[in-house]
Amino acid sequence: MNVVPRTGVAGGERDGSEAAGGDLPSSAGAGCEPEEGRGHAGAAIEPPPEGIELAAVLHALSDPLRLRIVARLAGGEECPCGSFELPVGKSTCTHHLRVLREAGVIHQRCAGKTRLNSLRRAELEARFPGLLAAVLAAVDGGAGVGAGA
Repeated sequence: MNVVPRTGVAGGERDGSEAAGGDLPSSAGAGCEPEEGRGHAGAAIEPPPEGIELAAVLHALSDPLRLRIVARLAGGEECPCGSFELPVGKSTCTHHLRVLREAGVIHQRCAGKTRLNSLRRAELEARFPGLLAAVLAAVDGGAGVGAGA
């Protein structure tokens, strides 16, 4: 059996910019300094308000763990990535935050080496009136949050 070192994603989708940091957390040496026009570690930043798409938002809100993150951020405070106490590993939590960010549901900003997350409530309300309120009401009512919430 031939073993090939894993240097990227199957199909060669990486452009090499991830080689030094990839999706590693900021404590791994990459810091919290986004590239110009890019988010942390080269990931795309959240879409502008007019670029938020309903399908992407609904997909992002379809996961019980992402709903827990949104419900936590609904209080209006900024929360660091590690504060959500989800029953998953750090990389999975990072994935869920990325899905929410790329859909336009949350905003992430750097404060030193910490990434702070906040809900894009005003932008979502302007784009899809009543959607976030309905989702949060369902979460508060116990629907769709999943076991362990």
